Amino acid sequence: MATEQQTTKPGCVFCNVTAERGFNIVWEDDHYVAFTDRSPAATHHVLLVPKKHIDNIKSLHQTDVALAERMAEIGHTVLDQLNVPQDLRRMGFVIPPFNSVNHLHLHILGLPFTSTVKSIMYRVSSGTDGNDKGFSWFGEVNQVIGILKKGGSVNVFAC
Repeated sequence: MATEQQTTKPGCVFCNVTAERGFNIVWEDDHYVAFTDRSPAATHHVLLVPKKHIDNIKSLHQTDVALAERMAEIGHTVLDQLNVPQDLRRMGFVIPPFNSVNHLHLHILGLPFTSTVKSIMYRVSSGTDGNDKGFSWFGEVNQVIGILKKGGSVNVFAC
């Protein structure tokens, strides 16, 4: 279960996120912190991380559904504060080995994308044949929640 992992991991850039360390924090509570992405792929691009270190989306299991749901809820709160319409929202996780930081983080995007190249990284692939997600290195947050609820794990291949 991901929630049993250590509080922080030495050398992890997303552990102990603070304004003093150069992060532009836009939302925070006792368990999560959201900050603007340093290389935005969309008009609005915010990252949401749990303060407790969790390696990545592959670390999550069925027992972590509430964590993923809470992250989605916070993501919508952030997008509401930015006045992003529902049809211009995208939220999800980049799946290893394609992630840049090995600390679970939800990409909260207010579209449009800043370039076609960047839009490819966050492409949502619909599932078929009973799968919630198709082949892609991005798991949209509702796809991830559906996979976890079924007891599955998130990976690049259809799941």
